[in-house]
Amino acid sequence: EEHKPKTGEIELGTTYQKDYNAHKIQPVTIVRPLERKHTTGGKLDTIPTYQDDYRSWEVQRREPSKVEHIYHPPTEKFGNSTTFQDDFVPRELNPRQSFKPPCVAKLSDVPFDSATSHRTSYIVHQLEPKFIRSKEQYKPSNQPFEDLTTHRNDFKGLPGQLAKSCKPENAKVGSNAYFNGVTEFQDCFQPWLVSLPEVRKRKEYIPPPGNMDFNSTSHLDYIKHDISPAVPIRPISNGRRTNVPFQGNTTTKEDFKAWGSCRQEITKKQQEIPRPTGKFYDLTTFKSHYIPHQIIPAQSFKPVHAVVPNSAPFQDETMYCTEYTPKKQEICPANYPSPPGYVYVNTDSHGHKFFPFKLIA
Repeated sequence: EEHKPKTGEIELGTTYQKDYNAHKIQPVTIVRPLERKHTTGGKLDTIPTYQDDYRSWEVQRREPSKVEHIYHPPTEKFGNSTTFQDDFVPRELNPRQSFKPPCVAKLSDVPFDSATSHRTSYIVHQLEPKFIRSKEQYKPSNQPFEDLTTHRNDFKGLPGQLAKSCKPENAKVGSNAYFNGVTEFQDCFQPWLVSLPEVRKRKEYIPPPGNMDFNSTSHLDYIKHDISPAVPIRPISNGRRTNVPFQGNTTTKEDFKAWGSCRQEITKKQQEIPRPTGKFYDLTTFKSHYIPHQIIPAQSFKPVHAVVPNSAPFQDETMYCTEYTPKKQEICPANYPSPPGYVYVNTDSHGHKFFPFKLIA
């Protein structure tokens, strides 16, 4: 349907535009440091602010408040006897009687009986000679090999023409108009003048007058006392020494006697069944009892697919090829700054241009 614009004006006012009070706002000044130019011709002052402001004070060294302990060596001789030596009374030890039975192997005089139930009950039977089957000679077939497959039998090549392509031509859509490289950002953006930031001056350091007092309340109120070291409380030792030699024998050394042992021989099982001798016959019961029979091939009841050749050309036309009508590709009118064939009416507040009417030639 044809577009019919409505009469009257559109009310574009909002509650925000009605209640909002506009204020005059100046551009914000950017706080940036001053640009300092480094000159190389002048002399560089290398005194830092800490060295310039710091003043060394004359500080006296504190006296140590540590109590001095003067060592006095003892006049009496040191007794090296321990409480165990003082309290221990040596006594004569009597070895206990051992009730351990002697570990002596009892040997038997009866000879070892190695006869088993298998040896006594086993009866040796004589084996019969094995049946040897004669090797059959291969007999080739007299009929020729039929290598014709169903694909070779049923497939017949039919003459035909190649299908025509119905793809439309790839026409390049282009315009010869001059490209305008101005963007909306370049058109609307206006550079602002920026002023340099203000530099805040630092306050000059003023050292406090007078001398600093390093005395503390603990250093002023401390009273030094003469204290002697504490005397250790030790028991009186009575030295007792004996000339009896030390008895180092134990019950384990006296009761334990080393036995002479030898390594036991390995008990090997004697071979009961003798190993077979001679050549191995690999004839099985299946080979000995199998009787070959002549195989009769089954008759095939498959119908014969006879293809009747036809000299007429193959009809490869489709509905798409017969009913397709190629059409010319038209350029969208929105790509032109002023569409040809349309009448310009007005531009709205958002910058949209209206061309509702089209000229009919």
